[in-house]
Amino acid sequence: MKNKFDVIVIGGGQSGLAMGYYLRRSGLSYIILDNQHESGGAWLHAWKSLRLFSPAQWSSLPGMIMTGGSDYYPTRDVTIEYLKFYETKYSLPVKRPVDVFNVYKHEDGFTLETSEGSFFSKTVVSATGSFSNPYIPDISGINIFKGQVLHSNQYQTPETFTGKRVAIVGEGNSGAQILAEVSRVTGTLWITQKEPRFLPDHIDGRFLFDAATQMYEAQKNGKAYKPPSLGDIVMVESVKEARSRRVYKSLRPFDSFTEDSLVWSDGHEEKIDTIIFCTGFKPSLKHLASLGIINDDGKADTDGTKSKQVDGLWLVGYGNWTGFASATLIGVGRSARATVEQISEYIGSEK
Repeated sequence: MKNKFDVIVIGGGQSGLAMGYYLRRSGLSYIILDNQHESGGAWLHAWKSLRLFSPAQWSSLPGMIMTGGSDYYPTRDVTIEYLKFYETKYSLPVKRPVDVFNVYKHEDGFTLETSEGSFFSKTVVSATGSFSNPYIPDISGINIFKGQVLHSNQYQTPETFTGKRVAIVGEGNSGAQILAEVSRVTGTLWITQKEPRFLPDHIDGRFLFDAATQMYEAQKNGKAYKPPSLGDIVMVESVKEARSRRVYKSLRPFDSFTEDSLVWSDGHEEKIDTIIFCTGFKPSLKHLASLGIINDDGKADTDGTKSKQVDGLWLVGYGNWTGFASATLIGVGRSARATVEQISEYIGSEK
């Protein structure tokens, strides 16, 4: 049958490529379907000045260390080039652009309805990440606000906001980094759920990953260990520079919008032109809706990466609920390798 494979991976970003790395050695027939026009996944849409907060050596997929060593923090563009080269080096069979609309389970496997017709497989791996499903809280009056409402996934450069008053919502790394550069060109407000916490200057993503790994190992052995939170702000150079300008003064959440302002419960009001929500993402699982497995949290119930409800379906790279640190470049390899091992066993048992 045309377009029939042992494994179809949906998504050609970092998680899909990690899956490809291990699948290429499995002897299984597979294809990676990606809805982008080029390699790079979600990184293609990140803001221009973004830098990883882990050094290159700790920001690599399995089989190929990103160049730069232990002291270089890669840019967005360097990361995209790395992913392009990775895909080429391992001759991964990525077909793009292909939109997957629906996934259906039947007795012999799966049928995928896509923009390029139907595809068929014995197993499916969903590796679509969360970048295309940004979360913006439903705040009273947001529909009457006449200013600009953005999510961080739409943000590109600060110059766009010159001369406007900009509110930035969110106390994580995205909020701190976007505030750092927008505050250089215009007036800003920073709105956070709680008082932001900044990590010591010497702590970066490498340290956080090592600490989180220690927590992971401790939990497996029934021991208690609490590492620094990945939500705490890493002191990359742009954040250090903004700190020197004393821009990191935050307000607690507001209650509602007017046509041109934010309003707090005590009546305090601030006029703004633009608001940028750095409030995170939810898994991009719309293509799995036809399987009826998406729960109230917008996730699917899994045992590791394996779906608990649909045999032959795995979900890779969505965060700790699909494998420890699986939403990171360095962490997804572990989940991908375990998933390919399970798929090989599953397909072997079906024969």
